[in-house]
Amino acid sequence: MVRRAYELWRELERDAAEPLLLLTGGLMFGRPDSELVAGTRASAERYGLDHEVLTVSEISRRFPAFRPEPDMVAVYEPRAGILFPEACVQAHLSGARACGAQIHGDEPVLGWEADANGVSVTTRSGNYGADLLIVSAGAWVGQLLESLEPPLVVERQVAFWFDPRSSPEHFSAANCPVHLWQFDGDRFAYGFPDLGNGVKVACHHQGVTGSPDSLTREVAVDEVENARSLIRRFLPDADGTFRSATACLYTNTPDEHFWIDRHPQYDNVLIASPCSGHGFKFASVIGEVLADLATSGRSSFDLSPFRSRWPLRPGHPD
Repeated sequence: MVRRAYELWRELERDAAEPLLLLTGGLMFGRPDSELVAGTRASAERYGLDHEVLTVSEISRRFPAFRPEPDMVAVYEPRAGILFPEACVQAHLSGARACGAQIHGDEPVLGWEADANGVSVTTRSGNYGADLLIVSAGAWVGQLLESLEPPLVVERQVAFWFDPRSSPEHFSAANCPVHLWQFDGDRFAYGFPDLGNGVKVACHHQGVTGSPDSLTREVAVDEVENARSLIRRFLPDADGTFRSATACLYTNTPDEHFWIDRHPQYDNVLIASPCSGHGFKFASVIGEVLADLATSGRSSFDLSPFRSRWPLRPGHPD
């Protein structure tokens, strides 16, 4: 799926005539036997992906922005990179309109119904009928699928941007690959180079959980300081002026895989959500999968890992 995602992002980029994907290379840091390093190596070897395993001294020589700990190694993947999400979303919307789609923004869905004859969706602005419905509502998917009982966890995550305090050239896209770290056992963090708005760092998982409408989007001072402690530990030259922060939502399944399936009651309702904090880079190929399921009923990919196997909510009519 990731190979096909690359192809589709490049196709969209050509159609949009603007940059959407920037290849920077990627570094996965951790102990040699860590889930991240061992898993990355196993995946690269299984699918024949170019990669290198770098020692601490090799990392310091080639990528001086990073300060890994003595017992760490890094797997370097040259094809990794960064998507520009706002531009990607706009390109997809523009492409959809060009193909005849109608986009209804700022129109909350109040409910939907389905039977053998079709589906209907009620929004704040009216009612819509169709042959088939795709529900892809991210953190709000549980609220739109009340007949199911998916064990989803909505998790608040915060991303931070800092100016480098020295050696800014080390944090350019040419010299600073995207990076993911496993440290202190099961903790994960990641970061991006400075693309003009500072060096990005964020933790991956272990955030506060709750409902999507109640989790705060405000960022506290102590959260900024916690992020700065990670920078001082692993990217010390990035420990400059704090620029900005933003809170987002992960919506996690128990195994942190995607959820791509048909509704257990309604064959004409497809579900494609949530993506457990790592789904956006797959958006292009998941869209193709859904289009294939909607038009032909089949996909060329094995979707068995993404089926829910979750029961209907007790007491709900079958």
